[in-house]
Amino acid sequence: MRRGLGLFLPVILVAQSAQDPAELRQKLAAIQGRLGQVDQQLASLKKRRKGVLVEIQGISLQRDRAKAQVEGARLRQEQAQSEVQTIGRQQTRIQGEVLQLRGDLRKQVRWMQALGPWGDLGLYVTFRDLEAWLVRGRMLAWARLQERKRLNLIHQLQGDLAAKEKALKEVLARLATEARESAMLQATLRLQEDKLNSFLDGLQKDETAQKQAQAELAEEAVQLERLLSGLLGKPKGEAFEASVAFASLRGDLPQPVDGTLALGFGEHLHPRFHTRTMQSGLLIAAAGGTPVAAVADGKVAFADYYQSYGPMVILDHGGGWFTLYTHLLGLSIAKGQVLKAGESLGAVGDTVDGPRLGFEIRYQAQPQDPQKWLKRRYR
Repeated sequence: MRRGLGLFLPVILVAQSAQDPAELRQKLAAIQGRLGQVDQQLASLKKRRKGVLVEIQGISLQRDRAKAQVEGARLRQEQAQSEVQTIGRQQTRIQGEVLQLRGDLRKQVRWMQALGPWGDLGLYVTFRDLEAWLVRGRMLAWARLQERKRLNLIHQLQGDLAAKEKALKEVLARLATEARESAMLQATLRLQEDKLNSFLDGLQKDETAQKQAQAELAEEAVQLERLLSGLLGKPKGEAFEASVAFASLRGDLPQPVDGTLALGFGEHLHPRFHTRTMQSGLLIAAAGGTPVAAVADGKVAFADYYQSYGPMVILDHGGGWFTLYTHLLGLSIAKGQVLKAGESLGAVGDTVDGPRLGFEIRYQAQPQDPQKWLKRRYR
């Protein structure tokens, strides 16, 4: 029993922040999904022509991978803590049952000792005395049976307690391993963040690299226009026919995500590259993982990783109108799906400047200012 109580002490110390096991498993599955998506993006990146943007995105993705691994390690620690807490509760219950059984057994033994092995063996003056003696004998036999049952149950519970102590030792050892792994992953994350910041700092001082980045951004913009032009040329059967003309929704569209304006439509001095760039939509700052919704009914015309835009979804709203959602956390929908306004199409992903959603409105590949289309503008 002392071993059980001694091993129970760490339960109180380690299990303060334990969460629901089902919720933890769900979060861990989401982290594994995120790691798979990052790996897909890294594989896709290898097929692209080398350049400044590819290098930035590669380092950024490695940082994102490290962040996901750190989060996964933290969740596994919480999972182990939850197991420790569960085992601790089971230990407490078993110890309570053993103490209760032992107390009952002591009372029974004292009663049997007071009664004697066969009760009062005096002369049976009457048949009634004999009948009482037989009844007492049956009571003693029943009491001995209950005694054996209690002893067997105590032995069984002690075996259960030993098994729980063994399981607790294993979980505590795993928890220590998870803590060491978490520390190593956090160190890796710091290295990746330092590498990214160092590269970006060097880029700010390298005019040649800045011009190359500007040229690559311009080329990506041209390629995106070609992609949209290709979507316009699809057969009529594949075109989306909206019940409400998209053009009639100007000034009445909902925001695709709750957030604030990080960068508006039009020409800007790029904060990292110090080059003049044309922002063909909005960059919206929002918490990573915030759900992103379709602003109008539409059909998924494109859902894939696209150059420095990352995971990108293009919705076809019919009549040559498209909305673009870029820098998503991953891809949760597929080409060909039809979405209603307000339906989720993904979540806010990360960029070198923090979590952002890119949102564009295009008419026959030509960018429009999304702020003029929104019922409530970003500020």
